[in-house]
Amino acid sequence: MGLSIKKEDTVIVLTGKEKGKRGRVIKSLPDKDSVLIENVNIVKKHMKPNKKYSQGGIIEKEYPLHISKVMLLCSRCSKPTRIGTIELEGGKKVRVCKKCKEVMD
Repeated sequence: MGLSIKKEDTVIVLTGKEKGKRGRVIKSLPDKDSVLIENVNIVKKHMKPNKKYSQGGIIEKEYPLHISKVMLLCSRCSKPTRIGTIELEGGKKVRVCKKCKEVMD
């Protein structure tokens, strides 16, 4: 099953401790049905010194959220919306906002 939320989309978190926060999708993880959102779901991770983190210590980083906990924000109506698909004349399928029928792609 493919994800309807893609990289660079703006989403809002629906449930959990991060409820109501908005952010941009950094990475989509379709094999885990998750997305990585900028400055949302920050966790602290204890790291040993290595090539990437020469100092080591406690690192703060984003952690993936399940796709069911987020909803896409429409760029036109600025509301959380479900996503539909329509086929254009050329045969290309595009994502559309279910509320205002705006093309998302």
